[in-house]
Amino acid sequence: MLIRCGYDIEFCAEKRTAMMAMLSLHPSRHQDLRTPQRLMASPDIPLYHFEDGFGNVATRLTIPPGNVILSCDFVIEDSGEPDRRAPDSPQMAVEELPDAVMPFLLGSRYCETDRLMDVAWANFSHLATARDRVDAIVDFVHDHIEFGYHHARSDKTAWNGYQERQGVCRDFAHLAITLCRCMNIPARYCTGYLGDIGVPPVDAPMDFSAWFDVYIDGEWYTHDARHNQPRIGRILMARGRDATDVALTTAFGKANLVRFQVHTDEVASLD
Repeated sequence: MLIRCGYDIEFCAEKRTAMMAMLSLHPSRHQDLRTPQRLMASPDIPLYHFEDGFGNVATRLTIPPGNVILSCDFVIEDSGEPDRRAPDSPQMAVEELPDAVMPFLLGSRYCETDRLMDVAWANFSHLATARDRVDAIVDFVHDHIEFGYHHARSDKTAWNGYQERQGVCRDFAHLAITLCRCMNIPARYCTGYLGDIGVPPVDAPMDFSAWFDVYIDGEWYTHDARHNQPRIGRILMARGRDATDVALTTAFGKANLVRFQVHTDEVASLD
């Protein structure tokens, strides 16, 4: 299937402000592109791309005084297959895990494993396999948190989400990731495009989405605690320990968000 993705984001700054953006497609999806994917700035300002420590494409720029628009539009091919289900095999012992996945067992800025350890072991330790534990965690988080854009807060952590029982997709992901890590299952935060493809459309403005991956039996598998069902058409932009590592934009100064539009739609052809 073909999916057209992109965004139109406008900022206003009173003076020159440095910014880092995580708005490019993840390199693992580059081979699926059917049209060029290029981050554009208006007015035309220098953009410098680099690969961060998690393998994401990050962009550095400096916003001039006034308004600047960051935009992108591209078509990508997707398998149209739903998220893969992990095998029902015994959970890997921590000492058998590869070195590269160990950071995804640790607590991080938004994922306080120390505060949720007792909650995790009280609710999920009786389950025998990693897949059963992750499935139970996803069910728990999906039922525990009420979704609503008006519940969004930039400083909300997994512990806050657990206590307040309200949030947006990043809060679902943070709580699920934290509970998985507490159970010694490596979990990483993901952000990208996820349109209403293969599901009834939602009467709300399109936004970027957050989900998470877990490492089971030597491979990474995708889960989504907000939707709690396999989805098709996920287009990955970036992944890391939590939202700190993959923030869409980070301004090193004052830059007001003026406009934010995202589109993710299935299309029949490249025309």
